Amino acid sequence: MFTGIITHRGTVRRIARGGDTRIEIATEANFGPFPMGASIACSGVCLTVVAFGTDWFALDASAETLSKTTVGAWREGTPVNLERALRVGDELGGHFVLGHVDGVAEVVARRSEGDSLRFTVAAPAALARFIAPKGSVVLDGVSLTVNEVDRTHFGINVIPHTAAVTTLGAAEPGARWNLEIDPLARYVARLADAGIGSVPGA
Repeated sequence: MFTGIITHRGTVRRIARGGDTRIEIATEANFGPFPMGASIACSGVCLTVVAFGTDWFALDASAETLSKTTVGAWREGTPVNLERALRVGDELGGHFVLGHVDGVAEVVARRSEGDSLRFTVAAPAALARFIAPKGSVVLDGVSLTVNEVDRTHFGINVIPHTAAVTTLGAAEPGARWNLEIDPLARYVARLADAGIGSVPGA
């Protein structure tokens, strides 16, 4: 479980492709140490630490992860947003984030709005119904509030602090972000589809 508040950034330093893909990420100071098997959200994808050093850690990405996220497109030098798993007593500054990416969204437009950046983002059609104005989404691990929705497109604002400490500030049209919808929206839709909670004969 995470909050969508990015605490550090890392950089992909090595990729080894095999049965699974081993990825090593160089980290900023003070990100570790962490135990073997720790969960870390890497640009929104919950992955497990399988090896680590003083300024790096490694994880294995399955074929499923590569096919459903942007991880398959990572190369040496790719910047990555990082967040450690939520601990009991930690401040919940964003919203409950699972690190289970639902799909990949694409930046359609970018413009300045005051000191902030306004992005228009296209969601996969199958996920668009889960996104609502003033609801929450996670883009590349960052918890954000939806401004408006127009069919499969939605708008977000990125304030200067977020632009500076995450990878979002460098994004241009065509950039692809890992998208996680609000877990509450997912379960409410599932209950509605199943007719649970409806009154028989109503």
